[in-house]
Amino acid sequence: MVLLGSKDGDCGVDFRGNTADKSKTGGWLAAGLILGTELSERICVMGISMNLVTYLVGDLHIPSSKSATIVTNFMGTLNLLGLLGGFLADAKLGRYFTIAIFASVTALGVTLLTLATTISSMRPPVCDDYRKQHHQCIEANGQQLALLYAALYTIALGGGGIKSNVSGFGSDQFDLSDPKEEKAMIFFFNRFYFCISIGSLFAVIVLVYVQDNIGRGWGYGISAGTMVIAVAVLLIGTQWYRFKKPQGSPLTVIWRVMFLAWKKRAHEYPSHPSLLNDYHNSRVPHSVKFKFLDKAAIVDDAFAGRKEIDPWIVSTVMEVEEVKMVLKLIPIWSTCILFWTVYSQMNTFTIEQATFMDRKLGSFLIPAGSLSAFLFISILLFTSLNEKLFVPLARTLTHNTQGLTSLQRIGIGLISSVIAMAASAMIEMERKNNAVHHNSKISAFWLVPQFFLVGAGEAFAYVGQLEFFIREAPERMKSLSTGFFLSTLSMGFFVSSLLVSLVDQVTKNSWLRSNLNKGKLYNFYWLLAVLGSLNFLVFLVFARKHQYKVQQYVKPDDSGAKELKASNDLMVVRTEMEGTPV
Repeated sequence: MVLLGSKDGDCGVDFRGNTADKSKTGGWLAAGLILGTELSERICVMGISMNLVTYLVGDLHIPSSKSATIVTNFMGTLNLLGLLGGFLADAKLGRYFTIAIFASVTALGVTLLTLATTISSMRPPVCDDYRKQHHQCIEANGQQLALLYAALYTIALGGGGIKSNVSGFGSDQFDLSDPKEEKAMIFFFNRFYFCISIGSLFAVIVLVYVQDNIGRGWGYGISAGTMVIAVAVLLIGTQWYRFKKPQGSPLTVIWRVMFLAWKKRAHEYPSHPSLLNDYHNSRVPHSVKFKFLDKAAIVDDAFAGRKEIDPWIVSTVMEVEEVKMVLKLIPIWSTCILFWTVYSQMNTFTIEQATFMDRKLGSFLIPAGSLSAFLFISILLFTSLNEKLFVPLARTLTHNTQGLTSLQRIGIGLISSVIAMAASAMIEMERKNNAVHHNSKISAFWLVPQFFLVGAGEAFAYVGQLEFFIREAPERMKSLSTGFFLSTLSMGFFVSSLLVSLVDQVTKNSWLRSNLNKGKLYNFYWLLAVLGSLNFLVFLVFARKHQYKVQQYVKPDDSGAKELKASNDLMVVRTEMEGTPV
């Protein structure tokens, strides 16, 4: 295959490096084969993350707080490694090779996980009821956990590489200069969303049941087989794909500007910004905010007058302004993290709550992890209501074609997460009261409100965050914006791990215990509700101060303002279609 050094036509090139024949490459056939990889990745990751805590506590006899930390660290690493996958694809490998390599890594990781949960020597001796008799049970040792950790972080590496590239590679199969293909690409994101939702529901309903009732090895073995088939299908479809040449990673530009600004920190500012390198050719107006970065564009006397200068010697004004735009996103980015800290509880303590509740539906015992299905049903419901009800209503009331702005969506999501944690605390208080004082179990369906509220919050927050980072990022850094967004998920899971550890230390293990009937999990939920409320207030301050990119650079009397506004409205429509849970 000759991909990396080929000329890239308007619709890309084929696997031989020639301009792609639109009648033989791309379109729905190619996009459908690519979607199979994301479907398989969702099946693997959701089938693991939504039920892993029950294995850690029940089979490996690891305390609840430590088990929750293991799960959140795994999910945090997976989302963080999306930045690595995006960097490799943009800088050198291209999306196709990156997906193929990382999908193979994921298949290897799930195979290792199958072995780790099947080999009896990888588990401590069986204990009848760990939650009641934990003092008589032996916790898994380091050697037994080694293979499990190796498997989980291999999966995290592979999943991060897939997550950051599949949607982009799928959209590469449609030529935006062709109106028909551009319209088809919008539907691609709908189907992309459909695939990941189906994969998630299949995982939490079918695979979780198999894991709990037939065996972990069978459940993870099915996931491994699914991933192997997905890799094979991806490779078989090579001749039908359209490929885009890697353009270089924007992370390199950011690092270079920061490095040069620090290196030239002793330089004097020029008398006027027009004396900075390539000032007049910048498509982004010069701004005074983060002025210290301007030093990266100061031309040294030795290179004055040269038309072309090594970018590692001096940056252009446009590169500096693009980095400034990225820095302006950080305040909003920081206030989005706590939403995902709340969301991570749906993977950990909420599943643990279910194991202490009545999960019978007639004669059928619902697996604790399968209750997560209500989370995804809520996400599907509110995403549909967003498109069909909330956005049209907001457009009518505000006379704004966008309806709800990205920051308004994020705000609604943050409020929903606070209410969800308050509801979680009250439900846990009721559950414990019945268990301790009446020796009875309340129905596990009492957990539906917290799943429902967090799912509703995600439908707003996820779309709002993704739209915000895509729209507000520099035009040449759109791929980075997706990775930037994924990093909020990553940090949310890591903050959850940190909070659990701190709470364990401060309360001397009295709040978060493996036997929830002896702990005070509701206090942890109340803590998250308080932190969420404070975080929302900080978000409001940052949101009021934030000036949208279009507002910042378009004046009412600009000759190109109408054209830019129309272009922006189209991008909003695209973003709304693209901004779906991953």
